[in-house]
Amino acid sequence: MELHLLNPPNLHSSSSTLTLKSSSYTSSMQIFDLLRKQHWYEPRTQTYAKLLVMLGKCKQPNEATLIFETMLSDGLQPTVDVYTALVGAYALNGLLDNAFNIVNSMKSIRDCKPDAFTYSILIKSCIKLHRFDMIGLILKEMLDSGIECSTVTYNILIDGYGKAKCFEPMENSLNDMIQSGKCHPDIFTFNSVIGACGRCGRIEEMEKWFIEFQVMGLKPDIVTYNILIKSYGNSGFYEKMGSVMEFMKKRFFSPTIVTYNILVEIFGKARDIEKMDEIFLKMKHQDTTFFNCIINAYGNAGDVERMKELFMAMEGCGCKPDSITFATMIQAFRAVGMIEAAQILESNFIHSKNISGTL
Repeated sequence: MELHLLNPPNLHSSSSTLTLKSSSYTSSMQIFDLLRKQHWYEPRTQTYAKLLVMLGKCKQPNEATLIFETMLSDGLQPTVDVYTALVGAYALNGLLDNAFNIVNSMKSIRDCKPDAFTYSILIKSCIKLHRFDMIGLILKEMLDSGIECSTVTYNILIDGYGKAKCFEPMENSLNDMIQSGKCHPDIFTFNSVIGACGRCGRIEEMEKWFIEFQVMGLKPDIVTYNILIKSYGNSGFYEKMGSVMEFMKKRFFSPTIVTYNILVEIFGKARDIEKMDEIFLKMKHQDTTFFNCIINAYGNAGDVERMKELFMAMEGCGCKPDSITFATMIQAFRAVGMIEAAQILESNFIHSKNISGTL
């Protein structure tokens, strides 16, 4: 029986956007198929662009191809946004050849030339796939086409190179950004650079850039301070870590749950149980990640009784144990020879996973 809706929905409303962002792409596609059957349905390129973006994020490039073909059968002409969304659906899922073929097709269409955003998606995908050899070619093509890098493009390059520990090209990209005169570093640039240095223990470089970005007029945010805390802590500079916490307090930056998770992780690695207990008492709102950090720390310290207490406390706080929680506890039980307890917990985990289907 065909379902008839009394009033046609606005496909560009916030409720529609929420549907397209659903983690279950199949339900979104079923709703879309239903909409297409309604007599009042009017196909729009914006709707198809959103669907293509969703399918790319849900790792469904083949479905994206079908949707693109459906759009053509509806009599719509693809726009730059539609083509760019299709490029993303292919590129972000490793189908670089398909993505480049679409870009080449765009070049021959008068009103659909690839823009900075299109190329930014290609660059982001190459970084994700560690195809750094392709980035120079993409940048050259942009230059030959008269397309300038945007702030987003530079940030993708800086963040990607930083996470890949490619410091020279990261700094070159930052210098290119500054020298362009049109694109200026922002807080994302700030955090990407100091985060890259901090993760690799390059503390002096991190401190240098922390000062230089402020000279440029950028102000640190809570993410910046969390990066400093984690970087100092992982490198064993506990005094400097404490100085950052004190500075935050003076500047009225309240620690977030991320801050507390970082502190628990650091003190856990240092086997500083007293400090961990102190943080636990300060925490007003714990989440699963926080409990995982502190349970892991007690497990590493061999304090399985305290670890079990925290596991029980999770339910009281409304935090659901996840696969990391169970794996951490099972490993801790095995480490102290509690094989039977580990087997029971493993059995409980498998049982709960079968019930929920998504642990």
